[in-house]
Amino acid sequence: MSERDVMEYDVVAVGAGPAGLSFAIRLKQLKPELSVCVIEKSSVIGAHILSGAVIEPGPLDALLPGWRDNPPPVCVPATEDEFWFLTKDGGTKFPFVPPQMSNHGNFIVSLGAMCAWLAPQAEALGVEIYPGFAAAEPLYDDAGAVAGVRIGDMGVAKDGSHKSGYTQGIDIRAKVTVLAEGARGHLTKQLVRKYGLDAESDPQNYSIGIKELWQVPPGRVTPGKIVHTLGWPADSHTYGGSFLYHLDGDRIALGYVSGLDYRDPNYQPYEAFQQWKHHPQVKGLLEGGNILSAGARAIVTGGWQSLPKVEMPGALLIGDTAGLLNVPKIKGTHQAIRSGMLAAEHLAAQETPAAAGFDAKLRASPAMAELKKVRNIKPGFKKGLWFGLVNSAWETATAGLSPWTWRCKPDWSSLQKLDVAEKPKRDYVERTLVPRDRLAGVYFAATEHDEDQPVHLKVADTDVCITKCAEEYGNPCQRFCPAGVYEIVEDGEGKRLQINAANCVHCKTCDIKDPYQIITWVTPEGGAGPNYQNL
Repeated sequence: MSERDVMEYDVVAVGAGPAGLSFAIRLKQLKPELSVCVIEKSSVIGAHILSGAVIEPGPLDALLPGWRDNPPPVCVPATEDEFWFLTKDGGTKFPFVPPQMSNHGNFIVSLGAMCAWLAPQAEALGVEIYPGFAAAEPLYDDAGAVAGVRIGDMGVAKDGSHKSGYTQGIDIRAKVTVLAEGARGHLTKQLVRKYGLDAESDPQNYSIGIKELWQVPPGRVTPGKIVHTLGWPADSHTYGGSFLYHLDGDRIALGYVSGLDYRDPNYQPYEAFQQWKHHPQVKGLLEGGNILSAGARAIVTGGWQSLPKVEMPGALLIGDTAGLLNVPKIKGTHQAIRSGMLAAEHLAAQETPAAAGFDAKLRASPAMAELKKVRNIKPGFKKGLWFGLVNSAWETATAGLSPWTWRCKPDWSSLQKLDVAEKPKRDYVERTLVPRDRLAGVYFAATEHDEDQPVHLKVADTDVCITKCAEEYGNPCQRFCPAGVYEIVEDGEGKRLQINAANCVHCKTCDIKDPYQIITWVTPEGGAGPNYQNL
């Protein structure tokens, strides 16, 4: 085996999302002499980025003060908010919008387009950005500190042999590695375990957000209008809600969020989203229109009590990788930018950049103060919708000054076994809007993987799938995956698990919700995965 090529930098950031790019921009603004590299697993910057997204502009104002003169390509000022509780056939509009969900002064954006807009601004400052570079594993120095990342090899066949175009991945070495991988990062998961970063925090919690972008007939869109809903189609024990954002150009961004702490093993987050689209308030907006793009991703929802230690020897965590999303606001972009800037300021203040001290700095910052105020709101919904709403009102009225903190358990542990599971009434309707099923939805994610590469969804023991899991839970992987990756098929030799890895949209739900925790999502070949447009 030949020696790997090595590239050396002062700092490498893994992930070109809002956290990684804001970090790189701020570090170069403060200390232009430092060499900074950002690597990104998607084919182009923004292709794996999916978010609602309504952003609070404060941190972006601080990072790029003149950004409003040259805004991202999708950027619509928020004009009005509505908050609804839905029933199957109608609903009730709340007489007021909860303060956390008031969007006066905010902007509806495509976060993917915003990252594609941020990247050249980083490059203009001297940041080197490499899309199509998937960080496969961390590198360590002799003392056991993180010393950079190894890029995955290209051109490896499914059986592990080298194809004609085989290229060995390079090693990117750095004094500090900044992990900005988003929710449930592949490297972050390993490093949290290796360094025990979660020893003093609760397990992280997640939701899955499924989103579509629609082009609708003229006259239906009110640019800047923001609508959120609770209620149908979720039952009172399943955390679920929707967003519907009116953009310009007769476009609507809409999606549905399901808490991955749901209990019913037969629940299907993708079906819940498609059902919600058929509510009378939504269906009329979409009929006669067409989908432009669609996708799904995990959302970090553990908040203050689930924040791991965000520094380790040689590396630090920022943005969704750290778990900074504010659940009641349904916003993480301002927190991502804020934490990226804080990390840059921390490193720039030192003669030689080092991670030590960043954890204390983040915990003393406005980013953490914001999370502490709302720490009990999402966990309150574990006791049901009505308790959750009353608890939210209390926590909002007291600004989070309750003397208690609700704890978080891992999402997979909430799944009930079939023999004891409640069977909530699913008063679903017949669907007529596209897409007809998950595979049709995958088409709109434009996801691409070379079929002849090692499967990037590692199942530790597939026998569990066809015996224990089938009996106890009815193979929920077939239902929680929004892209139809997992199938139990029967052939001449009996039942087996089939993994349709080429469908994967990199949402990580399987890694989070599998009740036996035997599925591990690892990075496929660089450049593989979804190619989201304006999500």
